[in-house]
Order: sequence, then structure tokens, then C-alpha cells
Amino acid sequence: MTSRRIFLAGLAAASFAPVRGWPSVGGPDFLAAALFPDGTYRLSGLDSTGNILFSIPLPARGHAAAAHPIKAQAVAFARRPGTFAIVIDCESGTVIKRLKAPKGRHFYGHGAFSADGTQFFTTENNYETADGVVGVWDVASFARLGEFPSGGIGPHDMRLMPDGGTLVIANGGIETHPESGRTKLNLPTMQPNLTYVDLSGSILDQVELPPALHKNSIRHLAVRRDGLVGFAMQWQGSQTKHPPLLGLHRQGEKPHLLSAPDTGQSTLQGYAGSIAFSADNQSIAITCPRGNALHRFNVTNGTFTDAFALEDVCGLGAGSTGLVFTTGTGAFGTLNTTRAEISAQLNCQWDNHLIPIRSFS
Repeated sequence: MTSRRIFLAGLAAASFAPVRGWPSVGGPDFLAAALFPDGTYRLSGLDSTGNILFSIPLPARGHAAAAHPIKAQAVAFARRPGTFAIVIDCESGTVIKRLKAPKGRHFYGHGAFSADGTQFFTTENNYETADGVVGVWDVASFARLGEFPSGGIGPHDMRLMPDGGTLVIANGGIETHPESGRTKLNLPTMQPNLTYVDLSGSILDQVELPPALHKNSIRHLAVRRDGLVGFAMQWQGSQTKHPPLLGLHRQGEKPHLLSAPDTGQSTLQGYAGSIAFSADNQSIAITCPRGNALHRFNVTNGTFTDAFALEDVCGLGAGSTGLVFTTGTGAFGTLNTTRAEISAQLNCQWDNHLIPIRSFS
């Protein structure tokens, strides 16, 4: 009985132990991977003006990361396709665990925590069958609990929906295999889709693009607080065509594709890098690093609003006054109602994504 009392007392004390959350590392607004002048790749925490609050070494080039909803903890992914992801204590800078994709799998560079932070989900490729899967991990130990189908080929980005019980998955449609590197193996037959699943993997909704756009790979996602999903695409077809690279979707409805006028759309080289809703929910934007441009649209009527010329711009997120962005030249900037302003110029090369600590605009 004494042992049981001691155990229960310890359990109660643990349950009331303070959690060292994001304020313990300065309350960053974003995570971003970068290459620094000393040749190291790092994951950094940034505030809303671009100041680096912490910077933690990575074993290789990073792609994206996922922030724990409560603890100052992040999972950083290798540039896809990769076989490692590392769990980082952002306060101490230590690696808690290195996640390894199971045999026959590789990661696609993105993941998402459950709303309570107890589970973690990873997009993966079963490269022997070319099927997309979602890996499920227990956050307490980061042991793998299992997996379920992603609903398509080549799942890339994945986000938790505001209901806390649904994941939206960008199945890009592109088949890859580690022995072929980044070679795209199925372009003539690819068929991307947007899939919604519950946390057990049951498909709730799934939409595909029109047949003429079957080579428009759905890559990255943004989710608004009311459940509206924005998705960014990368065209795998002829460069003589300039299809839409941005779409909006609400569960149970058809997707709505948005495009700039032809003269602007043609400069983007068929490639959208990141996507985000503005903080006021009225705008959505995509970055186009190959075209050195950022395009913004009105969410309500879907009209193209404006374009901004920004060298190698890719990272994008919601800022206090609109949108913020990062570039491969080390710039961190703010996009307000009329112009883009650089607020910080860092001596690094920011990688593809600017990951918000707090979800939903």
C-alpha cells in the first residue's frame, strides 16, 4: 500500500509539474531551417520581426518542421525524400530522439501534431508499392504506433484541421524511389488529390483536380480557422502552359482555383513554394521562388490582388500586420496592405518554409 501511495503521489505531482513551453525560448512565432556561413544547417526560432531567438544544428539540410502545441519541442525533417527526422528540445538545443522511417519507407518532409500533443503524424512513401502512408507516433516516447494510407501517391504537406480530429493531406501524385533520387517516375499518369481523414485514417472527403490539370502536383497547405483550406501546386507539364498554382477548398465542396493574369502567371515557371492566409483572413498568398515573386489574392472573391518582386522568396506565414516572408538571400520581411518591407537581413540562406508556432489564422 505504501508503494502504491508513493506511486500515486508521484503521478499527481507529475501531472501538475509546469510545462516548459514556447515562452521559455523567447516565445518565437515561427520555425525556419537555414544554411549558415559556417556551413552548418540549423533550425531557428524567429519572432515576428525576423530576430533569431534560438538556432539549433541539424545533421543535414532541412525542409520543414512541426511545432509541438504546448512544449518547446519541434520535429525537423530532412529535405525530402529523406529517412530522418529529429525531435528537438528547443530550450536546451538537445536532440531528444531521431526518428527513422521504417524499412521500405521515406519521409516527405512534413508532419503534424495532434491538438493535445500526444501523437505525431508523418507523411511517408511506401516506395515498394508507390502508395502514400501516414505514420503515427507516440509523442511520450516517439515510438511508432502504426500507419494508415494517405489516400494517394506522394503525400507531401499535411495539416491538422481546426476541429482537432481531422487531417488534410496534400497527395502530390508524384511517385519517387530512393534508388532514383528525386526523379519523378509517373508523370504521364499522376493524379494528385486533397484527402481529409480522421485520426484513425478513415477517409472523410477527397477531391481531385480536373483531368487537364492532372500534372498539377498539390504540395503545400494552409488552413484557416473556419476550416477553409488553401493549397499550393507545382506544375509538372509543359512550360508552355501556365496553369493555376493556388486553390481553395472546403470539405464537401468543389475546389476553387485562383490565377493571376497571364502576363504575371507566365513568369512563375509553374512553381509555388509556400502558401499562407493573412492574419485578418482576408487574403491568401503564394511564394514563387523560381519566378522571384509573391502573389496575393482576395479570399472572398478569389481575385488576384497584387504581385511583389522578391528575389528567391519562399517562406511565408501570417504576421501581425498581414503576411511575413523569408528568402534564400537571408531576408525576413513584412507584406502589408500596399508593399513589401524587409525588416531583417540575416547572414544565412533561409530554406523553403516558415512554420508558424501557433496554428490557424
